[in-house]
Amino acid sequence: MKVCSLKRNVATLAMTVTSSVSPVSTTPALPSQASGNVGPGSSRTFTVTNHCPFTIWPALYTDLNVAKSVPSQPTGWEQASGTTVTFTAPYNWTAGRIWGRTECNFSVNPGPNSCATGGCNGGLLCDPNTGTGIPPVSVAEWTLGVNGLPDYYDVSLVDGSNLPMTVTSNKGCPTASCPVDLNPACPSGLAYRDPSGVIVGCKSACFANLSGNPANSPNCCSGSFNTPQTCPASGVSYYHYFKDQCPNAYAYAYDESSGTALWTCDSNLSSDYTLVFCP
Repeated sequence: MKVCSLKRNVATLAMTVTSSVSPVSTTPALPSQASGNVGPGSSRTFTVTNHCPFTIWPALYTDLNVAKSVPSQPTGWEQASGTTVTFTAPYNWTAGRIWGRTECNFSVNPGPNSCATGGCNGGLLCDPNTGTGIPPVSVAEWTLGVNGLPDYYDVSLVDGSNLPMTVTSNKGCPTASCPVDLNPACPSGLAYRDPSGVIVGCKSACFANLSGNPANSPNCCSGSFNTPQTCPASGVSYYHYFKDQCPNAYAYAYDESSGTALWTCDSNLSSDYTLVFCP
């Protein structure tokens, strides 16, 4: 059974989002895990490493509408270049995501506009209920398996991209990744610039509103295009810009059909995971 997929409507909501409200997650549809189910262990170890040549502000979000178990780590933190942060997540962490924020300053009016990319409601600590990252932003996502189901994880570019990232397992499971900096060559219609004019993100075709109507768009898989059959990759503008450079990441809402978007790992292995920014 699938978790209610929030990714199908994020860009539609983002079109109307105000400066004080963050859009909902674009988490791919992952199998549901009940918080009371029995899992293979009490917790997993997550490691976040910043290999970017600059400070980032990672953020963490759990969809509390799906499950209440949350990691031990705060929902946002500052992380200097070359540093590593380690924390634990419950064995049944569900609909969780981590992303990196850039060029942040929380000293004045902390909130979604405090960062050039990835800002969230709440400032440094993202609001646990509404603090998902504003596009364009690259996102790592997990739903850990219980009751014999596998772990599901991915790197998603459905919200566009801002930082390269990889997700690896210490049990030899597949690597989810977008190791390429997509910003420098980002098509002009998708380029997202900071106040100085530097390209700091690459918007999805949905978030860029290339079709003119995000509520009924093949780029957003919305309205009459809201199924895998009516929203094929061939109808998504710039799909190949993202997928060709990052084949092991989600490039649009229904990219599961590519076979290289959503990854699994046997939950009985109790894998730990490492997320590296700018690998």
